[in-house]
Amino acid sequence: MSFVPSFSDIESAVDIIKDVVIETPLVESAELNARMGGRILLKAENLQRTGSFKFRGAYYRLALMTAAERAAGVVACSSGNHAQGVAAAAAILGIPAVIVMPADAPRIKIDNTRAYGAEVVTFDRLTENREEIAGRIAAERGSLFVPPYDDPHVIVGQGTAGLELMRQAAAQNASPDSILVCCSGGGLAAGTALAAQGIDPDVSIYVAEPQGFDDTGRSLRAGERLRNPALGGSICDALMAPMPGAVTFPINRHVIAGGVAVSDDEVRTAMRYAFGTLKLVLEPGGAAAFAAVLAGRVETRDRTIGVVLSGGNVDPGLYAAILAGM
Repeated sequence: MSFVPSFSDIESAVDIIKDVVIETPLVESAELNARMGGRILLKAENLQRTGSFKFRGAYYRLALMTAAERAAGVVACSSGNHAQGVAAAAAILGIPAVIVMPADAPRIKIDNTRAYGAEVVTFDRLTENREEIAGRIAAERGSLFVPPYDDPHVIVGQGTAGLELMRQAAAQNASPDSILVCCSGGGLAAGTALAAQGIDPDVSIYVAEPQGFDDTGRSLRAGERLRNPALGGSICDALMAPMPGAVTFPINRHVIAGGVAVSDDEVRTAMRYAFGTLKLVLEPGGAAAFAAVLAGRVETRDRTIGVVLSGGNVDPGLYAAILAGM
C-alpha cells in the first residue's frame, strides 16, 4: 500500500470531486422510523452518477493520474458498478478505458459501461480470474489498473459518502449510533468507517453481506482473510468478491464492529419496501444493508442508524419479477 488512508485524506478528496460527484440526499421516513422504533437515515447513493457510490472512488483515483498515465489509459474489472464508475470518470477526463466484466453481469450494467465509451471484455466468473485478465491487458497496453476496492485512493474516494452522511445527519440534528454498509471487497466499508469515526469515534460501523458470501464478517470474527465457498449463487451480483481485499481488510479489522448476513428473500423484501414506501430503486447488492435493518439484524429501537444504499443498477426483468411479489 502506497499510503494508509486517513480522515484528512477523505476531507481533501471532497475538494477534488465536489464539482463532479453528486451530494446524494440523506433520506428519512416517518413510516420507516415508526416501524423500526428509531431514526433510520438512508444515504441514497443509488442516486449518484452512474447509479452507485463507485463513481466516487473511480473519479477520485483517475483525477490523480498524470498526463502520461492518462494517455496510456486505464483498465478495471467489475461486475458492473465499478465498471460504470471508471468508464464514466474516464469519459469525463478524456482517458481511454478497458473494463473486464463477467459475462453474466446484468445487461443494463454492461450496456451502460459501453455507453460511456469504454471497451468491455467479458469473462466467465466461474472458470476465469478477472484480476489476471485485467492485469494482462494492463501490462500489454501500459495502462493503469484501477482495482474496485483494493487501492487506498479508491478507499479515500468512497469515504466521501460517509463524510457526507455524518455532516448531513448533524444538519438534521441526528448523531448515528451505528452505520450499516453493503460490503463486497470492503472499500466502501473502510472509507465510510474512517470518515464517520473521524467525526465521531464512538459510531459503530457494520457490514452487510449476502448469506454464503459473508467473507468479511467471517474474516473479522476469525482475525484473518477467509474465502467464500462459492463464486456465484446470490442475486446480489455486486457483493460477491471471493474474499476481503488485501488492502481493505487490515483497515477494516480495526474499524468495523462486525458483520451481518442477509438472505436473498430479505433483500427482495427490502427492494420492495424501498420502491413502495420510499420511492427509491435499489439493486440487490445496494439493498443489503437496508435489508439487514428491516430484518432486525441490528438493534434500532431508540437508536439512530445510518444506512448506505449503495446502488440502483438493477436489471429491469429481475426488478419486475421482484416487485411482482409485493
